[in-house]
Amino acid sequence: MKMRSVTPMRIAKIGYVVMSVIFCITGILFIAIPDISTKFIGIFAGISMVVFGIVKLVGYFSKDLFRLAFQFDLEFGILLLILGLVILTNPEHLMTFICIVLGISVLTDSLFKIQIALDSKQFGIKSWWLILSVAIITGFIGVLLVIFSARSALLLTELLGASLFANGVLNLCTVINTVLIVKHQKPDVIDVDYYDIK
Repeated sequence: MKMRSVTPMRIAKIGYVVMSVIFCITGILFIAIPDISTKFIGIFAGISMVVFGIVKLVGYFSKDLFRLAFQFDLEFGILLLILGLVILTNPEHLMTFICIVLGISVLTDSLFKIQIALDSKQFGIKSWWLILSVAIITGFIGVLLVIFSARSALLLTELLGASLFANGVLNLCTVINTVLIVKHQKPDVIDVDYYDIK
């Protein structure tokens, strides 16, 4: 029986890790230097949403063993792609929109990760509580970003940084603890040859 290729799973897992690290570093940068230009923030937000949307789609179609981390990534990946492209059309003048969109995205992602944490508990994954705890904190920061979206640019940038950092940590916790790549994974559908008995 032909084994399933693990290449899409590796691409998705590495993509998740790389994007999460970028989010963490950028989050720290936004908190430390909140007077970054809104154009840079818009371009970064748009590009990162498009790239992460693609990574999520690859993850969804990779069919990893547990099917936990990527189970909601078809719809969420398409949404991120569309929103990222909208932001890139006018990255300089959409700061409030960016904050609301990212706040809702972070909140939505954290709610999905809460479900993933609960599913992980049923799978017997011991670190499910870590995913749950970080998801709750991340969701709270996402709510703050939406609530304070009309405040000063400096406060928004700091909240944006906090939400990016928290979301990066959340995605790292999720992908490291729930994506298991098995080299000799069998396909979901078993090919069977049928013969007529005469």
